[in-house]
Parts: sequence; structure tokens; C-alpha cells
Amino acid sequence: MCGFVVCAADPAEPAGGDLPALLDLLDHRGPDETAADPPGGRVRMGFKRLAIIDTAGSHQPMRTADARLAIVFNGEIYNYLELRDELVREAGAVFTTRGDTEVLLAAYRHWGPDLVHRLRGMFAFVIHDADADLLFAARDPFGIKPLYWTRRGGAVWLASEKKALPGLDRDHVDPDALAHYATFQYVPEPATLHRGVHRFEPGHSALFRPGADPRPVRYFQPMFKPAKVTDEERLHREIEAALRDSVRVHMRSDVPVGALLSSGIDSTAVAALARETDPRLLTFTAQFTDPGLYDELEVASRSAAELGLVNIPAPVAAEDVIAELPRIVWHLDDPVADPALVPLYFVAKKAAEHVTVALGGEGADELFGGYTIYREPRSLKPVTVLPDPAKHLLQRVSRALPEGVKGRGFLERGTAEIEERFVGNAKIFTGEAKERLLRRPGPDVRDVTGPVWDESAHLDPVSRMQYLDLRTWMRGDILVKADRMSMAHSLELRVPFLDRAVWDTAARIPASHRLSGPQTKVALRRALARIVPPSIVERPKLGFPTPHRQWLAGPLFDWTDQVLAEAPCGHLLDLDYARGLLREHRDGADHARKVWAVLVFCLWYGQIEAAPPRPAAPAVPRRLPPLTASIPVPTAGAPGEPVDVVPDFVPAPRQESPQGLVPGF
Repeated sequence: MCGFVVCAADPAEPAGGDLPALLDLLDHRGPDETAADPPGGRVRMGFKRLAIIDTAGSHQPMRTADARLAIVFNGEIYNYLELRDELVREAGAVFTTRGDTEVLLAAYRHWGPDLVHRLRGMFAFVIHDADADLLFAARDPFGIKPLYWTRRGGAVWLASEKKALPGLDRDHVDPDALAHYATFQYVPEPATLHRGVHRFEPGHSALFRPGADPRPVRYFQPMFKPAKVTDEERLHREIEAALRDSVRVHMRSDVPVGALLSSGIDSTAVAALARETDPRLLTFTAQFTDPGLYDELEVASRSAAELGLVNIPAPVAAEDVIAELPRIVWHLDDPVADPALVPLYFVAKKAAEHVTVALGGEGADELFGGYTIYREPRSLKPVTVLPDPAKHLLQRVSRALPEGVKGRGFLERGTAEIEERFVGNAKIFTGEAKERLLRRPGPDVRDVTGPVWDESAHLDPVSRMQYLDLRTWMRGDILVKADRMSMAHSLELRVPFLDRAVWDTAARIPASHRLSGPQTKVALRRALARIVPPSIVERPKLGFPTPHRQWLAGPLFDWTDQVLAEAPCGHLLDLDYARGLLREHRDGADHARKVWAVLVFCLWYGQIEAAPPRPAAPAVPRRLPPLTASIPVPTAGAPGEPVDVVPDFVPAPRQESPQGLVPGF
């Protein structure tokens, strides 16, 4: 897990910019090594490394021995050993390192851009082919790892985080993106809150020349393909086998691995399966220590004990939120108004005191149907099946009912098309409230959701809702917070549910086997019945019960009010209106999500063009020694020319008689 910056300049303009200064902003992603190409070249690469596999080798930027190919790579390729074997057999590849980075170089030399179809992992990488004068950039199928790009003059910059791109300022904040943030609580990809700064979308890659804008194209589309189930037991065995194999390869590491554990089935299943590889696995759970608050520690600790694992709490109090929320927001790049960021930040901090890698349960809800909102098509069916004239009549009735009257919301949702009533798991400011908040009207949310709905028009309503969340909510919220909150503490978070083999199994499950009555993730629960403690298998979906409502009404009220009063973004948002919502919330109304969204944006906006907030407290030195058993690497015959392991990371010189990893390419 690492971070990188790449500058690719027009032929007439050598790559400029202060690469080392930009890399400094990525220290948290890679505290173990820093490397940067010297000034003057058309393509310059810089890298920050968190060493996970082949910790003594696999330095980046990595170059082939003939200096033709160079790469910077953030992530993990979990099937790199299998790909390595295949490249040795098919192409006579010779390897001199033990890591997955060299495998990517050899794979690109042998398969070219098609290598992305063979990768099993989380990744964002950029490869420079000096002979062809081309760059190839790619992001993993689900968007676990980030990749940003922008143009500055005659150069294109790419980076692992937006903050490491040059030229970000307040003048380029995009009001349209802000309007979408007010609705979704995140900025939908590929946009960012800065005009001219873009994200590669998940499952996209681009082949482009230095100085030219990358034009990413989709190489993977995670479309649901429900199929009839004729043998339920076989389906459950297939789910169990796919997840077990995914966890197995996600445990590949030369440094200690732990697991983040909540009270739910997803993280418990991952921990239970990881224990099969490492019975000493440590688990970590957030604990809210303020009096009277619910937290998951009791249930998670009991689950860990049933699995024979140690559970370590990560305490979180209201004063910790005030102290660290500015830093949390700084790590996000763009604001994400999900309060679950807070406990995740602190549990990652605690985990980083003990391990370098942790496993999490992200992605299970989107793949297997875990959110309770997915039950809505069934609950609304008495209205949705009515003929149009009857629905139009009920629409008029619902509009005539006063706000708050029981049944009004049911009639409104039931008489609306699914494309209108569901915009994803989060819907913060809508209608009049959104008009009151924004100084400038924004675009219609269907600019974001419309194309996704169109792609899924052939599916049943539940699958369509899941697909929308998979394409928007998961990559805009769930995976952003997973990556940023873990990397804030130099912790690599791996997500075994978001594996291509697991997806292939989940995509075939019909809606009737994902949801049944009040139960969600039915097929997954049945598949894990022999793995997860019985008390967890049937436990209802809770989400991440962060007590932001209580915080904003109590210990965070004065601080939040001060932040809103002093924020320099009043030309974008009506902050007096937001402060009124805060006061109403304190007095008993529930405006927590709206107020939290404004608070996070104000903190983010105040940090543009400012020095980063104080660094987080340094992690306690990790207490566990490196694993004694290293990962076996297949022999590759006689040693060949070394991949760029050059003293002081000076770019490898071009050889008189080029010999790359794969002869004859």
C-alpha cells in the first residue's frame, strides 16, 4: 500500500513541479521509503512506500533492466504468485524480486493493456513505456484504490490523492459538485469538488501520450445477472468457498495482519476465515466511551472470544472528535459526510499500533443485499402494482396530508417511480431544504443516477437499487472512508468481499435469495452459518451506529456552532440557515445528518490553501515481529538482468543490448 505522483509533460515542455514537496503530502501512505525521479525528464515519477510484501526489495519507481518500462503502483495483486508462474511458463519471464510490482511489469510487457483482465486485487498504477512514448494507467474493478488526474499547463499530473496534485485553490471549487455533495453526502465520481480535477472511475484504464489528457475507458462492469436457484445448498457452498479462498489470498503478507471487527456478520465472517490462516489474528473494535451511548464492543468481543481471538478496543470520546475531525477531513481530499468515518479513523489508529495490514467487511452489503432499504420494493408493492389512475389519485392525497402525518411518506414513495424515490443509501438535502442551503441552484441528481438506472433497466427493482449503490454509494462513500481512514495511520485495509471470484458468485443470486421478509443477506447468512457464531448470523443490519446525533446536540454543539459561524464559505452556503438547523437539533429535532454534512464541508473548505492540520499522533511501535514464514516464490531458472534496484533510486540507464523481463517483446 503506497502513494505516488506522476508528471507527464508535453514534448516541448519538460516535466516541472516540485515533486518532493507533493510527495511529502503523502507521507501517511508510505512512511517506509521515498523515491523520486530527478528534474528534467518528460515523465517523472515519485513514490511513497508502505512495505508489505518483499519488504527488502521491490523498490519503486521500478524499471525493467532495459529501462523501457517504468511503474508506480499502489495496492496489492493477490494472485501475483499464480501470474508469476504463468509468465515464467508462457513467456520465459525472469524475476529478481519477490513482489507483485515486478509481476505487473512483466504482465504488461507480455499482455499489454489486457493485463487488467487477469488481475485479482486492489490497485491503481501508472506504467510508462519509453520506447512507445505511451503511458498506461488503470484502477481496480470496484474502486478500492484511488487515482486522480489533472492538467497544469503542458503537463498531466496523476496522483493517489488529490492533495498531491498541484494548483488546488478555492477559486476552482465547483458549485455543481457541491450541490451533489449536499444530496449524496459525497461527490459522485468521476468529478471532484475542484473543477479540472478528475478521478479515474473503477474498472477503467487509459492509454495516452505524455502531455495528453487520459481518456479512461471501462474494462469491467459489475452488472448483476440473477439466475434461478435449483440447489440452495450448492449456492451456499459456492458462496462459502469463494469467500474462504478470497480471505486466504488476502492474507498473503510479509508483515502482521489483523482484522477490524464490528458486531455484524460481514467483519465477523472475515475474521473467522482469516483465523484459519493465522490463529493468532488480532481484532480491533471501536468503543464509544461517553456515558449512555451504544457501542459494538460487547458484541464484537463476545464474537472474538467464540472464535478464540483477541479483541482490542479503540476508545472514542466526544473530545477526541473535536480534536481529530479537522485531520480526518484533511485526509478525505473531498468531504464525505459519513459519521462512521470517526470510529473507523480511531480503530485504524489502534490497529496500526499492532499490525500493518487489516481486513474489513466492506462491500458485502452492496453485493449480497444488506441494506434494509432494499426491502422497500416489497413493502411498497400494494401501491406500486395499482393502475396509473389510482396512483395519481393517491399522489394528490399524499400532497394534501400535512407533514408528519402517518402514511404520507408511504404514499409518496409508493406512487413515485423507483428512479425518483431512490438516489442511493444517502439522501441528505432535498427539495426546499437544499434550495435554502445552496447559494446557487445545482444540477438535477438524475444527472448522476440517470445513466446508472438506464444500464440496469432490465433488472428487478432490488437488483437495480443494489447496482445504483454499487456504482455510486460504495465507491463514493464506503471505499473512500476505508482507504483514507486506514492510510491516515499507514495501515493497509484489505476488503475480501470485493474480490472478482466473490462478485461472480454474488452477481448470480436472485433477489428472492438476497432478501426474505425482514431478513437481509439471506444467502450469505446461510452460507456462513457454519463459520460465524449463531448469535451473529441472524443479527439484523445495524449500520455503524455512530452517536453523532447525541454529540451534535450536546458536547459538540458549541464547537460546531463556532465552526459554522467562522467558516469562509458563506458565499456558497447559507450558514445562518445551517446554524438554525443546529439549534433546532439541540432542541429536539433530528437534523444530525444535515448539520454534519455542513460541518464537514466547512472544515474542508477552510483547509484549502492552508497548511495541513497538525499530524496525527505517531503510532506506537508495532509490537508483533514480522512473520517468520515468508511467502514462497517459484524459481525462475537462471537469473536475468535485474529489475531497477539501483542505489539511491537513480533511474536505471538504458542498456547497450536491452534485456527485459520477457525476451522478444
